[in-house]
Amino acid sequence: MSILSQNIERLYKFGEQIRYFHSCIANYRSAVPKLSPQDVNHILRTYEHSQDFHEGSVKSYDSNQLPSNYPMEDSRSEASSLFSSSHLFGVFDGHAGPACSQIIAKRLMRYIGVSLVPPDLLKRQLESGAESYSFLKCHNDKVDFVAEIQGIYEKSFSLYAHHLCNNPTNLLPFREVLENAFLRLDNDISNEALQSPSLRTMSVAMSGSVACVAHVNGNNLHIASTGDCGAVLGSISDTGQFMTTLLTDAHNSENLAECRRIFSEHPPNERDTVIRGDRLLGQLAPLRAFGDFRYKWPVDLLQKVAIPQYGEHVIAPNYYTPPYLTAFPEVTHHILTPNDRFLVIASDGLWDVISPMQVTQLVAEHMSGKAFLKPMELPKRDITLGEVSEMLNQRRLGLQKKPQDQNAATHLIRHALGGSEYGLEHSKIAHLLSLPQDVVRLFRDDITVTVIFFDHEYLTHST
Repeated sequence: MSILSQNIERLYKFGEQIRYFHSCIANYRSAVPKLSPQDVNHILRTYEHSQDFHEGSVKSYDSNQLPSNYPMEDSRSEASSLFSSSHLFGVFDGHAGPACSQIIAKRLMRYIGVSLVPPDLLKRQLESGAESYSFLKCHNDKVDFVAEIQGIYEKSFSLYAHHLCNNPTNLLPFREVLENAFLRLDNDISNEALQSPSLRTMSVAMSGSVACVAHVNGNNLHIASTGDCGAVLGSISDTGQFMTTLLTDAHNSENLAECRRIFSEHPPNERDTVIRGDRLLGQLAPLRAFGDFRYKWPVDLLQKVAIPQYGEHVIAPNYYTPPYLTAFPEVTHHILTPNDRFLVIASDGLWDVISPMQVTQLVAEHMSGKAFLKPMELPKRDITLGEVSEMLNQRRLGLQKKPQDQNAATHLIRHALGGSEYGLEHSKIAHLLSLPQDVVRLFRDDITVTVIFFDHEYLTHST
C-alpha cells in the first residue's frame, strides 16, 4: 500500500472516530438530565478525607479523588510513623488498569516506613517472631489485600525488613533510603510475578503506576517522584504574596534531560525508536514507572511468561535492549521555613487542566476564606461595642470569599472542572460530571489531590 493510500485510510478512520464521538455527545445531551448543585456536591465530595495532627510540622491534610476511568486507576495513601513525628503522603497514577497503582499505594509506604526504624528497634521487632510488622499508622485506608496475595506480600516485606536489619540505613543519606525503597518494591513485584505466577501477581507486573511521595519530618521535606505526578509548595513572601515552587519534574518526553538519559542508556541506532510519538517505544507516556515489566524484562522472559497469557503484542516494536523503563525516583529535599504554608501533590489529571501557580492561589484563597465557614467567636476578654461592630463588618466582607468546600482538595477539583475568568460555572462542572463512561476519558483523567498544611508555630520555633 502506498504512503498516499495509508494517509487516506488514516483520515477515513479519524473521520469515523469524530462522527462516533459527536453521536455519543448528541445521545448524552438528549438522554442525561442536568445535575443540580446538590448533585454536583455529592459527586465531588464522595471520596474526600481530612485529618488533623497535634504534633510535628504537619498541622493537617485534605485529600480527594474524582474518577474518570472505571475502575479508577489513581490511588492515594497517607501514613504517620509510629516511631517518630514524621508523615508520609503519596499519590499514584496507574495505567493499563488499576492493579499496580492500588498495590503500590498500600505497599510503598511500608517499605519506606520500615527503612526509618532505628536498627536496634528493628532487630528486636523481627526477633519477636511476629507474623506481620507494622511501623506506620495508616489513615483513610479502607482496602485489604485478598488472602491469596497477602502471604506473598508479607514474605517479600519480611525479607526486605531482614535485609535492612543486616544493612542499616541510618547512616545513608535519606535520598538513598527513598531510592532503595522504590527500587526494592519494584523488584519484588517482578519476583512475585515470576516465582508465584497467578492472574493477580501478573496483572500487577504488567500494568504500571507512577508515584509521588512526600515525607515530612520536622522541617525536612523530601519528595520522591517517579513519573508525571507533581508536587507544588505554596509559600508566603515577606510582602504577603504567595509564591509557587515546583518540587518535581515530569518524567515524560517534554523533559529533555529525561530524554537524554534514556538515549544514553541505549545504542545510537535506537535513537529514532526508543521514543516515538512522544512515548516510550511509541506506547508509554511516562518514562519512569513501577511495574510495566513488558518494558523491563528480557525478550526471552517475556516470550516465556507473558506472551502465553497476553499475546504477541505484549512485546513492543523495536524492543532490542531492555530495560527501557525504571522505577528509580528523583528525590528533592527542601528545608521548611515559617513562610512555607502548604504542599499540594496530585496526579496529572489536575495538572493537565490547571497550572501550579493557579493551584497555589486557589489554596491560599481557600485558607483565607475557610475561617469564615466556622461560627464567629468573641475573644475571651472584655470588648467594646465598636470592636464587635468591626468584627461583624470584617466577617460580612469575608463571607463574600467563603469557599463552597471545607476540603481544600475538593476546592481544587471543583475549580479544575468549572473555573473560568468569570469564576465558577456550574453548567461546566455539571457537564463534565455527567458525561457517559464511554466518552468521559476524552475530556478528563482521574484526579487525585492531597493538600498538606504546615504548622506555622512549629516551624517558627524549630528554625
